[in-house]
Amino acid sequence: MLIDFLKDYLSILIFIFIALGVSVGFVVLNFILSPKKPDPEKLSAYECGFEAFSDSRMEFDVRFYLVAILFIIFDLEIAFLFPWAVSLGNIGALGFWSMMLFLFILTIGFIYEWKKGALDWD
Repeated sequence: MLIDFLKDYLSILIFIFIALGVSVGFVVLNFILSPKKPDPEKLSAYECGFEAFSDSRMEFDVRFYLVAILFIIFDLEIAFLFPWAVSLGNIGALGFWSMMLFLFILTIGFIYEWKKGALDWD
């Protein structure tokens, strides 16, 4: 049983170990060889060219989250529509109606965004 497992998965295991070794090696090599000359300019806080003026744990405006949801809606829609359109001839009516349900759910999310005012730029 072990021989069958190794026959099927040995190349994958070798690839994983080589990838881990190379990535850990690069991190260690960078840590060893990188210059370590900190100065006040390099260690200063950077936030759009000026010092931070408030606590980093402040509340964000809800519009920030609405824009993120809007991006996810359109990103998911495009990511799933292209493969669906390519294979539409092979998936039949069930695939068609499944995508229509998916698009309906995304449309509900888009209407929610619209009603909350995420599309209004102030």
